[in-house]
Amino acid sequence: MLYRLLADAVVVFHLLFILFVMLGGLLVLRWRWVLLLHLPAVAWGAVVEFFHLYCPLTPWENSLRQQAGEQGYAGDFIQHYVIPLIYPAGLTAQTQLWLGAVVVLINGVVYGRLLYLCCNQRKAL
Repeated sequence: MLYRLLADAVVVFHLLFILFVMLGGLLVLRWRWVLLLHLPAVAWGAVVEFFHLYCPLTPWENSLRQQAGEQGYAGDFIQHYVIPLIYPAGLTAQTQLWLGAVVVLINGVVYGRLLYLCCNQRKAL
């Protein structure tokens, strides 16, 4: 039971990390120090998508599931609803490139806005 809970926790963390990569720039607009965490996360997320790398969280989760005696994702809420968000059916290399581009675009807009705000505040001083 413990290994299953740990595997579910890894999946939840994975989802939260993906959301942070996609939307964490909005937190930076409010708290500038988040930039130190967000930029490396965006770089990692984009590299994983552009170069089709395997996120280390995935084998860690699978290892925990195997230790729990499981083979698949049948069962509870997390397995039915969260996992398909992270591992969508039919995920192709082309889709991954688009996902990487969306990560860069969203964060480019947010950080462009942040740069604009910072530059205009300095001019006002």
